Amino acid sequence: MPKSKRNKVVTLSKTKKKGREHKESIVNSIRQAAEEYASVYVFSFENMRNLKFKEFRDQLKSTSRFFLGSNKVMQISLGRSIADEIMPGLHKVSKLLHGDSGLYFTNLPTEEVRRVFEEFEEHDFARTGSIAVEKVELSEGPLDQFTHEMEPFLRKQGMPVRLNKGVVELVADFVVCEEGKPISPESARILRLLGIKMATFRLHLICRWSAEDFEVYKEGMEHSDLESS
Repeated sequence: MPKSKRNKVVTLSKTKKKGREHKESIVNSIRQAAEEYASVYVFSFENMRNLKFKEFRDQLKSTSRFFLGSNKVMQISLGRSIADEIMPGLHKVSKLLHGDSGLYFTNLPTEEVRRVFEEFEEHDFARTGSIAVEKVELSEGPLDQFTHEMEPFLRKQGMPVRLNKGVVELVADFVVCEEGKPISPESARILRLLGIKMATFRLHLICRWSAEDFEVYKEGMEHSDLESS
């Protein structure tokens, strides 16, 4: 007998896509922050870890505010030219928002901001596709760090292993990853099992703007590069 469709569960609530209203909210928030805080910085990041970034942001929330997201939306918020910038000189900040970057508004002294960002560093396991910072090679012989239950899993990761009297053993030398080359999904799993952390989450200050001045920190970027706009 055909199954009745009358008792089929139907979800009535659907997640709304982030549209115009969401973007306008971000623009308004950034413009409000520009009025409330003394300085605005552009920062870049590498090997972003959301949880660690949240912890870092929470440490500074009493004096600061961070914005991450669409660079284009952040640029529009500040103004991309002299004609539409919301405050004198902010279009120069917009021009440095590209790639993995964000905005940081704060009332902290410049020296304190630079110290906090320079000291921040979190090591973590590398993810698939990231570049290996060193070569990791395992030599032929017993792998005492792994229990015998791990042998099938290790074999699935491409490792030439076998059980020898209950001990996991490599039957040949095995290169987990090569320095300067992308890390495969299998290599990422093996590195995690070995406890080798190759990724470092860092934040880099690019520039600082205040009503009094504008300063660029990033190497190779000169003030003259921004004067033409």
